[in-house]
Amino acid sequence: MKEQKEIKTKFLRTQKALRLKPTLGLGIGISKTRIISGLSCESREGEYVFHTDMPSQVGGNGTGPTPGVLGRAALGSCLAMGYMMWASRLDVIIDSLEVQVEAHYDDGALFETSDSDPGYSEIQYIVKIKSPASKKDIDHVLNEGDKHSPYLDVFSRAQKCVRKVELEES
Repeated sequence: MKEQKEIKTKFLRTQKALRLKPTLGLGIGISKTRIISGLSCESREGEYVFHTDMPSQVGGNGTGPTPGVLGRAALGSCLAMGYMMWASRLDVIIDSLEVQVEAHYDDGALFETSDSDPGYSEIQYIVKIKSPASKKDIDHVLNEGDKHSPYLDVFSRAQKCVRKVELEES
């Protein structure tokens, strides 16, 4: 598959560059999100702009996906991209790949009606692959993808979160 050969070439080139100069891989991603109206938000990072909102039944305007939708999509797309990168790197042909993310939650925590944690109690991800490769090769691709997935790590390991406040008088 032509696309996978190109992915492998770029993967190996980037890997070589990072081995030669590890500081090339260090960075800080900065997104800015602001309230537009009610609970509707606009987020920007670089040239990308996207909108989030909450459903009208909880006070939102229903004009965009919730943060949860974006979080699940971030995990699913990170896994899918990682699997394809590793399949390409390992010369495993993938005809099609889909990741379904299922997150179990209790909104009672958000609305102070439950003692549950406000985040997910469990996340399951189902990987659907069409490939002529062996089960052993596919398992190897998935294991490498999981091992190197930034968002699987974010969802699996507690991160240090530091709040800073800049207060302006109105």
